[in-house]
Amino acid sequence: MQTLKTHVVYGGTLRYLRHDSEVTGTPMSLSVFTPPGDGPFPVVIWLSGLTCTEDNFTTKAGAYRAAAELGLIVVAPDTSPRGEGVADDPAYDLGQGAGFYVDATEAPWASHFRMESYVVDELIRLIDAEFPSTGARAIFGHSMGGHGALTLALRHPGLFRSVSAFAPICSPTRCPWGEKAFTAYLGNDRSTWAEHDAALLLEGGAAWGVYDDILIDQGAADPFLSEQLKPELLTSAARAAGQSLTLRMQPGYDHSYFFMASFIDDHLAFHAARLRM
Repeated sequence: MQTLKTHVVYGGTLRYLRHDSEVTGTPMSLSVFTPPGDGPFPVVIWLSGLTCTEDNFTTKAGAYRAAAELGLIVVAPDTSPRGEGVADDPAYDLGQGAGFYVDATEAPWASHFRMESYVVDELIRLIDAEFPSTGARAIFGHSMGGHGALTLALRHPGLFRSVSAFAPICSPTRCPWGEKAFTAYLGNDRSTWAEHDAALLLEGGAAWGVYDDILIDQGAADPFLSEQLKPELLTSAARAAGQSLTLRMQPGYDHSYFFMASFIDDHLAFHAARLRM
């Protein structure tokens, strides 16, 4: 991986990196924070939401004081492939910046938009090879990235010890953002969509018994709450499946990084406790 920038923060090292991805066929960008000390350290992967790059979380979430104290490597990849020859759409909720953490099967997206395989295969392998990782890892994210964190954790439970999310798209098969993206990336056969819907995966018993709890923070003043996010579908599915899930509705908070920065320490502590079990 090519190092683009390096910063010292809270005694640790923050690197902005780029590498040529075999999975997406494009350059991919990310940031990696390593805490002070020699390690090895457990890894927490953050997945960002619509329109974001690797920089949004890195500069706005305020995660690195707690990560340094807890001894966590924090990885924040970009949300999609980008560049010349990569399919795009004028809308903010499709194309570059909106990969939805699935492997697209439909043209013109299928050749590059393979974000599920990128995260669970290539990114994890690269981080374990290039950084002092213990091999224990967790995953969390926001909005579209919360959807990604939940679905990847449920679809690949052996890869992760814990999962949490901020304002996740809980059931993309039943909201406008998800319906638009899944039609484009996965086609019109809605039966294939269920494999990437956290509420439906939970309802079907995915990863049952793997995670002792799933932590969700949701702003009660989030403008996308009722139409796009629908946490009630996730809690109902978890209840039906016997999966412990903690939903914290936070009064007054919206969908912004101010919300995430307010509770990021709780999520890092949640993961740190489980990564050291």
